[in-house]
Amino acid sequence: MSNPILQLKNAAIYQGDNLVLSNVNVEMYKGDFVYLIGKTGTGKSSFMKTLYGDLPLTEGEGQIVDYDLKHLKEKDIPFLRRKLGVVFQDFKLLTDRTVNDNLLFVLKATGWKDKVKMNARVEEVLAKVGMKTKGFKFPHELSGGEQQRVAIARALLNDPELILADEPTGNLDPQTSVEVMEVLQDINKNGNTILMATHDYALLLKYPSKTLKCDENEVYEVVQRKG
Repeated sequence: MSNPILQLKNAAIYQGDNLVLSNVNVEMYKGDFVYLIGKTGTGKSSFMKTLYGDLPLTEGEGQIVDYDLKHLKEKDIPFLRRKLGVVFQDFKLLTDRTVNDNLLFVLKATGWKDKVKMNARVEEVLAKVGMKTKGFKFPHELSGGEQQRVAIARALLNDPELILADEPTGNLDPQTSVEVMEVLQDINKNGNTILMATHDYALLLKYPSKTLKCDENEVYEVVQRKG
């Protein structure tokens, strides 16, 4: 069996001094697609933030893409995040530059130097999300669904070992949510591992997959009934 990409053992997740989730035991392997569900305030975002180094892991054990979360140093966090692709609910695109320049900005920030390779990589990830012809547009000229596709493209730039998608359809209407979900499904079929926090139960029914639920300070696997 290959090593897990993500493993938490008896972990406790805190937001400041406040215990959000206790006794968390989770494993994910390459190629998995896992949902993280739960009502607002049950700890989904805190769980995600702990995984990308925004909140420290102080209790239990945690490994993610070969980093030890318990002993993660401040200087390691940018390198950890290069091995992760993070997709946010509110896109987080830079509004003062085009789609292409948004993506080039990330490549520069993560150490790419060769302009030809950078432009080729931008084109490649935009093609993967069906946005190849929109690179010259500014974020405000795009629909919400298109902005989220760009955000997914951005997450793919450095070929991450794990994509963390935090409510990626939270700001989108149902039809657009399905379109964005199709993009994530395609990426997953191409071998990318995805953990997606969501409260959109319609998507879970349409695209069933392993599901973890945050509830009453715990995370546990939910067995989906076949409809």
